[in-house]
Amino acid sequence: QVQLVESGGGSVQAGGSLRLSCAASGYIHSSYCMAWFRQAPGKEREGVAAVDSGGSATYADSVKGRFTISKDNAKNTQYLQMNSLKPEDTAMYYCAAGAILRLGGSCLGLDAWGQGTLVTVSS
Repeated sequence: QVQLVESGGGSVQAGGSLRLSCAASGYIHSSYCMAWFRQAPGKEREGVAAVDSGGSATYADSVKGRFTISKDNAKNTQYLQMNSLKPEDTAMYYCAAGAILRLGGSCLGLDAWGQGTLVTVSS
């Protein structure tokens, strides 16, 4: 069982930056895919970015060129660097673990979720 704990959310003005972290503990399969999702009020949860064990990453079209996902295998931690933030990026951001990288910033076989960290971007 993998446990995921997010941190790094907060409030920022449009154009600003934030870096989210997700610390993983427990059994972590070497081929796991790690992802970030977000859910804005009144909207469905959507994939934002994902990275596989080999370092390949995919992104939602809405964040390409602004967000970067990375991971430190030694620390079992993944990161989401968010630049040029927009008010529409405001959401609860969740870390997730799965099996296989998918296009559009997600993984197949998602089986672990963090509790979320709130990101608020003001105009």
